[in-house]
Amino acid sequence: MTIDEVILKIADLQETANRKYFPDGLFESYRGNRILHYYRPDTNVFFTAITVFTLNSIKGKLPLSSQILIEKITEKAIATYPLFQNKDGLNTYNFFQTKPSQHFPHGNILHKLNHFKIPDDIDDTAMVFLTKKHSQEEIIWLKIKLIVHSNTIQKTIQNTFQEYKNLKAYSTWFGKNMYIEFDVCALSNMLYCLLAYDLELDEHGNDSLKYIQQTILSNQYLEKPFSVAHQYARTPLIMYHVARLMGKFTIPALEICREKFVEDMLNYLKKPDLALMDRMLIETSLLRLNISFEKTNLTDFSKEIFNDFHFFIAGFLTAYENPVLYKMASSKLFHINWTCEAHCWALLAEWMTISSQKDS
Repeated sequence: MTIDEVILKIADLQETANRKYFPDGLFESYRGNRILHYYRPDTNVFFTAITVFTLNSIKGKLPLSSQILIEKITEKAIATYPLFQNKDGLNTYNFFQTKPSQHFPHGNILHKLNHFKIPDDIDDTAMVFLTKKHSQEEIIWLKIKLIVHSNTIQKTIQNTFQEYKNLKAYSTWFGKNMYIEFDVCALSNMLYCLLAYDLELDEHGNDSLKYIQQTILSNQYLEKPFSVAHQYARTPLIMYHVARLMGKFTIPALEICREKFVEDMLNYLKKPDLALMDRMLIETSLLRLNISFEKTNLTDFSKEIFNDFHFFIAGFLTAYENPVLYKMASSKLFHINWTCEAHCWALLAEWMTISSQKDS
């Protein structure tokens, strides 16, 4: 399969999405829990924004026909963003539609309960800012907004390792009454966003980097990935997000752990039962960091490798401070997993592009 064919496939998925559940311009995504026999279409901005971000990150290395197609995909995706903007018109974004709130849509129970209504978050906001150009005034406003919702003495994080409770790092959530949460992947995305707009990091940004650094140096991201990144919960996904940040920007705090980080990824590739999608993520990460290794042969590729691959989760017991409930939170029984075929194709396109670039 050629890179042009992959991009064409993604464009087709955007055009043919089921409009009963997905407004024009959104990619289809689904949430589910196999243990509970739960599966629903899920109208969210996240997977559309991260698919567009991934495509645009490789656009300049692709044939002109694919570049034009990505521009059209991006234009259609951006047109959906207002549906997910802060309900009061602020420049933060929600996973779900906001006017009115449509949290956990197309289900039977969760959308009826305000308990599951989530606030805007740094992940979706970062991806919207990275795929739709905002003014310098708007990004400075966002930086100040992040400070307001960072970990502080007045509102201190509970659901992390004891040694990080004093870090003034960014929280995943913007909600006024929402608990504070650290997530390495979400932090990596927001730090990428701020640096992409040429902003200098303050103490909150630097403490966010310290959290990422220390969870790598301590092996916590290998041994307890759920505790390190509640919304992603798996080591290959953490590796992918951190390497994407390190591959784009030279950050002294992360250069300290580069050698160990690379060694960890190379060792992870030796796992005999490593799923092909996870292998692709780690290979992409190593290539971003200019590391040489024997790459996977994907000449016999089929989209079956997307089966059972999830890029994002929701853990229903994450927020609770009770140590027994929090210990249960890592169980897959209490997780909802999100999947998106278009994003999987985008990850394949990214791997193909970066692999061919390093081979040339």
